[in-house]
Amino acid sequence: MKRRLSQRLDGWLFALAILLGVAALGYLSTRYDHSYDWTYGGRASLPPESRAVLATLQGPVEIVSYANPQGDLRQTISGFIQRFQRVKPDINLRFVDPQQDPAAMREQGITVDGALILHYQGREQRLDELDERSLTNALERLARGGERIVAFVTGDGERRADGKANADLGTFIAQLEGRGMRAVPLNFAQVTGVPEHTNLVVLASPSLALPSAEVKALVDYVNNGGNLLWLTEPSNDDLGLSPLAEALGVRVLPGVLVDGQGAALGLKDPRILALGDYPAQAITRGFVLSTVFPQVSALAKISNANWGAAPFLRSGAQSWTEFKPIDNAQDSTIRYDPDAGELKGPLDFGFALSRISPSPDKAEQRAVVIGDGDFLSNSFLGNGGNRALGERIFDWLLGDDALVNLPPRGAPDRLLQLSQAQLNAVSIGFLLGLPLILLVAGTWIAWRRRRA
Repeated sequence: MKRRLSQRLDGWLFALAILLGVAALGYLSTRYDHSYDWTYGGRASLPPESRAVLATLQGPVEIVSYANPQGDLRQTISGFIQRFQRVKPDINLRFVDPQQDPAAMREQGITVDGALILHYQGREQRLDELDERSLTNALERLARGGERIVAFVTGDGERRADGKANADLGTFIAQLEGRGMRAVPLNFAQVTGVPEHTNLVVLASPSLALPSAEVKALVDYVNNGGNLLWLTEPSNDDLGLSPLAEALGVRVLPGVLVDGQGAALGLKDPRILALGDYPAQAITRGFVLSTVFPQVSALAKISNANWGAAPFLRSGAQSWTEFKPIDNAQDSTIRYDPDAGELKGPLDFGFALSRISPSPDKAEQRAVVIGDGDFLSNSFLGNGGNRALGERIFDWLLGDDALVNLPPRGAPDRLLQLSQAQLNAVSIGFLLGLPLILLVAGTWIAWRRRRA
């Protein structure tokens, strides 16, 4: 009898322990939230780029959502913001009913139900789209501390910042503008100098000789502490830019860089350089993506004690400066000719320059000179890490060092790459293999039933 009572008591105690455990788990689940993402590449979680942007925000971020309380919109917004709050808990979200104060909504320009206004350290950004990319860009603009003015020199055949042609930079610049930069034209036929409050001047591959007054304006801008990006191209003519090159302490070498290793990488044109590793510099630190540069000019650093120059783009050991015109991309007669004065690689074609700024408004002045502008053009921007490298260059030039090492956005599970042999195997499997397996299985089942 005692044994039965003891067994029953043990059973009741065990059941009570299970109930207490379930209740404890239920209580803890209301206090603590944790999620796991088992998708390939972590696609269901915040990507590394968004996490890196959140890491640059020192201090709380307040998000105000002007969403109607009716319907499920507030719940959708709250669930979306929670993905960011898991990484940065001091993101605070509050809702405002837009119907309570229509005049205030009109004053703030709120026209979309659910519009967000982000506040951070006295700055704000408005967001009308509820997606990860738009919110990350808005947070990055807050981290940048204000809009950056980037002036593009125009009027001498330069690549257009808003152009749609293959050689223009429109696609790349549109992406930069989403990250807090504003591109403006700079035509020295209309102004005598670089306007104040310009954060960066870009000279993108001019095809015509620049007037001396225009070159002087650029040299004066550099001498006064302005940041500059100069994209040059292979040419026997310096287009009147020798004073600018001298002010920067660089020299554009004659000829076009060709790479004897390109055929092994599947490149049919020897003028196309493919890079997979880079000299150590702040722009390329931790950068592992491959980049492609068509028709490159080699650069050399000349003696100039004013600038500290660090190469960050360098050709391979099998490259050289080819002086012979290359009309046919598969010209087999192209050979390295040291007697003609051609230089053997590795050769630098990208320099990052810095020095103590002559301007009292900032501590450091920066410039970048690259012997190619095609890698950021609409035609080649999508090759490998070209876009990511371009963003790093602009961030470094603008002094946004915390944003230079942002990882590039990618979704590796969206693209299925199959060789022809793999595609044939999949096709045969579905068209022949699967029906054959079903036929064999059906025959075996029917045979078993007949024997039963």
